Amino acid sequence: MQKASSHKLLEVACFDPESCFTAGQAGADRIEFCRDYGSGGLTPLRDDILKVRERLSIPLHVIIRPRAGGFVYSAEEMETMKRDILFCKAQRVDGLVFGVLTANNEIDVPANQALVELCAGLPCTFHRAVDACPDPETAFGGIIHAGFRRVLTSGGRASASEGIEQLKRLQKKFGREITIMPGGGIRSHNIGLIARETQCPEFHSAALIAGKSAVDAHEVSLIKEHISHD
Repeated sequence: MQKASSHKLLEVACFDPESCFTAGQAGADRIEFCRDYGSGGLTPLRDDILKVRERLSIPLHVIIRPRAGGFVYSAEEMETMKRDILFCKAQRVDGLVFGVLTANNEIDVPANQALVELCAGLPCTFHRAVDACPDPETAFGGIIHAGFRRVLTSGGRASASEGIEQLKRLQKKFGREITIMPGGGIRSHNIGLIARETQCPEFHSAALIAGKSAVDAHEVSLIKEHISHD
């Protein structure tokens, strides 16, 4: 069961090493490291993971996603994910982020459970693949059963702003069993409303501004300020 906390945490999604360092210096509480923003995030290159791990002083979570597209993986792709998990564990990352669905867009509980068990105690986040599931409550049950510590979700909508009502329902129903982390289009102009309405403890943002592909330090600071004063 999750412990309640008044502290609101900001996780920043970063798509290159320099963005990780920028976000950390600007006040992010945790980094989700990935590459390829256009695809929603893929497993970073191993050299980049090493570079970030060496210099980053805040918790580092790494996404494990071998390709763009859907979240139904072949046996070979599952083996790639397992190798990437073992590499990240060896580098002492602080957590891992992944999600496997069935062909019917339901949670593949055995596949996810096998990956969580391979992480051997490292906290695991189920990513926004959950937003493709037709029945959120059943999906959350499967995610909890598989052993995840948190779930990143926009409430099944294109953005967290659009999914506020669903996020509120999910937080009320499951928030004592798993950390629910809204994400998807969260920026400084909307984080205050999302934080107040959902009452979730953690939030996820790429902290980008228009026309830029790297994290914006001022945007990180503004988001952090808004959730700290909520």
